[in-house]
This record gives sequence, structure tokens and C-alpha cells, in this order.
Amino acid sequence: MDRIQALELVRPHLTEHRYIHTLGVETAAAELAHRYGADAYKASIAAIFHDYAKFRPKEEMQEIVKQSDLPKDLLNYGTELLHAPVGALLLEREIGIKDEEILSAVYYHTTGNGSMTLLEKVIFLADYLEPNRQFPGVDEVRELSKVCLNKASLKAVQNTILFLMKQNQRIYPLTLDTYNGLQLEIKGKQ
Repeated sequence: MDRIQALELVRPHLTEHRYIHTLGVETAAAELAHRYGADAYKASIAAIFHDYAKFRPKEEMQEIVKQSDLPKDLLNYGTELLHAPVGALLLEREIGIKDEEILSAVYYHTTGNGSMTLLEKVIFLADYLEPNRQFPGVDEVRELSKVCLNKASLKAVQNTILFLMKQNQRIYPLTLDTYNGLQLEIKGKQ
């Protein structure tokens, strides 16, 4: 599948605003993939499809979690996290994407995980810092992304954790694993 086909497949599943966001994520993913040596094709496809399930009814996503092998604890952390793992599952079922790296990058684009691959980091970070996003801390992460993928990813997850804490929201364990894993990776390379 090429980029145009992917965009045609995802477009009906997104609002206009989310489609523009998706194009921004693809642009950011392409830049990060080029800078850090990730597979450009996989980065493009994962970026295009990262929010494939974003606008599925919450009840449908909850039912998919219940009826699949997805972790059931996802249901205990609000519905915002569901679209990433459910999206990965639906991409395989509905679109026929079988590439585990692409599916994994979609799956972990909101939470990350404690031992992220290069492609997972690229999509995680591209979603956070795409050019249309404007919020406190994003410019610092953009600057860090030009120097060190791990440090930029760490700063993004720190900002996310602090935001969730200020909102008095629970933090999904994989997000904490992401923070810890990136800390270890950065300290191990110094």
C-alpha cells in the first residue's frame, strides 16, 4: 500500500481537524525517521493510521477490549487510551496490515512502553510534537528532538505525566514504564 492509498483508507475515519493532525504527524515522523534512521515507509504508514480508531464509539472500543486479547486493565484508565491498541487490532482486521512494527507503533503511540523500538519512539514523539500542536512544553520537546530522540521522548512523557497529575487523572502503568525505560536508556549511554 502506498501513501495515497493509506490516506484514502484513513480519511473516512477522521474529522477534518484530526486529518490535518494526521498529516502533521506524518510530516514529523518523516523528519524523525530521516534524522534517526528509522524505516521511512513504515513511519509514514504508522503515522497515517495512528488514529484510525480515534472516533470509534467508546462502547465499541470497550467491547473490543473485552472480547480480544488486549489488556483488560485498559478499561480502568478512561477511554482516551483505547484508540491506540484497538486501532492496531482493527488495522490488522479491517485494513489487512500485518507488519508487526507498524502495528506496534500504532499500539504504543499514546502510552509508549518500557523498551520502545526506534519506530515506536518516532511515532510516539511525532504524535506529540507535530507542527499543528501548540501547548506548554511542546517547543522544548521539538528542540530536543533535533538533538536526541530519547531525551525528547523522555521530556514528552514527563510533560504528559505532569499534565495527568495536574488533572488528577490516573496514569497508565505503561506510561510510567516508558519514563523508567527512557531514563535507563539515557543513563546507560552517558
